[in-house]
Amino acid sequence: MRTLVTGGAGFLGSHLCDRLLAAGHEVIALDNLFTGSKSNIAHLSGRTGFEFILHDVVNPIRLEVDWVFNLACPASPIHYQSNPVKTVKTSVMGTLNMLGMAKRAKARILQASTSEVYGDPLEHPQKETYWGNVNPIGIRSCYDEGKRVAETLMMDYHRQNRVDTRIIRIFNTYGPRMAVGDGRVISNFIVQALRGEKLTLYGDGSQTRCFCYVDDMIDAMIALMNYEGPDAAEPVNVGGEDERSISAIVECLGEILGRKLPVEHLPLPHDDPTRRRPDCTRARQRLNWRPSVSLPDGLRKTVEYFRKAEPME
Repeated sequence: MRTLVTGGAGFLGSHLCDRLLAAGHEVIALDNLFTGSKSNIAHLSGRTGFEFILHDVVNPIRLEVDWVFNLACPASPIHYQSNPVKTVKTSVMGTLNMLGMAKRAKARILQASTSEVYGDPLEHPQKETYWGNVNPIGIRSCYDEGKRVAETLMMDYHRQNRVDTRIIRIFNTYGPRMAVGDGRVISNFIVQALRGEKLTLYGDGSQTRCFCYVDDMIDAMIALMNYEGPDAAEPVNVGGEDERSISAIVECLGEILGRKLPVEHLPLPHDDPTRRRPDCTRARQRLNWRPSVSLPDGLRKTVEYFRKAEPME
């Protein structure tokens, strides 16, 4: 199997490359290194069956592949809001280019979508049938709406051109190789704690999230690509269902580090969802998927990664 991973030098993409190579795939990692890093795939340099291509998916590229995992897009607010037009172009034009390639090569393609397609949800937990509550002109809409259009393109190429498509709606994922300054809550908290700084807590900390360890997320991605059911093109939620407040995350991290962590409260960002939890019934029924790594265990592994990667204490 010859497999393309766009965003292959990123957090999720690099773990996916590892797993695919271990399964015997030939892997092409494609990345423009806007948020990805060559350090994430340095251990794969020179390995048989692995190739890195410096390329931006906004521009067409012609490759012969069997599978495409389209992960290319900045995924943290700091990055996707720094150049919102580029973010939209990546989700829309990039997805168009990858779908065109998949159509020509008769390849199966998976789109990495996001829980952000639900916006600040009025339904809880969120099922795949929920259409969402998204502000189309807000500061987060470059990402939210870009991913919604990417899903539209996937379904239209599937219906009109019979392209073999998959859509995975990824909820908050964490683990080794998260970037130090990416602005996501888990990496922010761990880095600040290891540096002895106050943890930046937006709002009163009562907003909730569910977190999924990266190994579990990669399991789900590969399971969805291997799924052969007649409903395979339908979106599938994947994430943890252990809903916790952000304040509870601070407490859990403090228990792991063995000390009380001081916090600094800042205003809640505009359009930031107050509650977020996936209904993963579809993933359980179709993929036989359940997360296996608990939040405390996953946090311990992530803390150890940051201790080694960025000595701070």
